[in-house]
Amino acid sequence: MYTLYSMQNSGNCYKLRLMMAQLGLFFHIHDIDILAGETRGEEFLKLNPNGKVPVLVLDDGRAISESDAALFYLATGSPWLPKGRYKQAQVLQWMFFEQYSHEPYIAVARFWLSLYPGGREKKAAELPLWHERGYQALDVMEQHLTQNEFFAAGRYTIADIALYAYTHMAHEGNFDLSSYPAINDWLERVRGQPGHVPIGWRPE
Repeated sequence: MYTLYSMQNSGNCYKLRLMMAQLGLFFHIHDIDILAGETRGEEFLKLNPNGKVPVLVLDDGRAISESDAALFYLATGSPWLPKGRYKQAQVLQWMFFEQYSHEPYIAVARFWLSLYPGGREKKAAELPLWHERGYQALDVMEQHLTQNEFFAAGRYTIADIALYAYTHMAHEGNFDLSSYPAINDWLERVRGQPGHVPIGWRPE
C-alpha cells in the first residue's frame, strides 16, 4: 500500500489524493504539519532531503518527492497520462508551467494570506508581485481554455489535476476569478470528472 506524507490543506498534496482517488487506489496518509516544522525532522529528511511535502512512499519503501513527479508515476499506464511522445510532452509542458509560472505565485499567496498566521502583514511587500505574476499565469490559462476543454491531448489528464489544485483555491490568495469565464467552466468540468474528490477528502 502507498503511504502519502501529506498536509491536508496543501494543494500539492491534494493533487496526489485526487489522483489516487480517481485511480481507485488504497493508500495511507501520514499527516505532516509544515507550520510546526515537521518537514525538517531527521526522519522526514531521510525521505525527502528538500524538506517538503508531499512524499509518496511505495510498497517497497522507495520514496518519490515533488508532486508532479509523483503524479506522473501514478498515472503511467492509465488514461490520465496519454500514450505518445507528443501528447505526453504536452502534459509535461503544462505541468512545468504549473510549477514554474503558476504555483510560485498563486499557491504562495494563498499560503501567506490564508494558512500562515500573520502572513499578510509579514509578506505585504511581496503581494503585489505575486498577484501580478499569478494573474499573468491565469491569463495564459484563460487564453488556452477559450479554445480547449482541457490542457493537453484533448482530454482530462494529470495536467488538469496539477493546475486545478491551486487554481480552485486561488480566491484564498485574493485572486478574483470572476473575469475568467473559460477557467471557471474548466473548473466545473474538472469537478465533474468521475471519482473527483474535494481538497478536504481523506481515505477511510
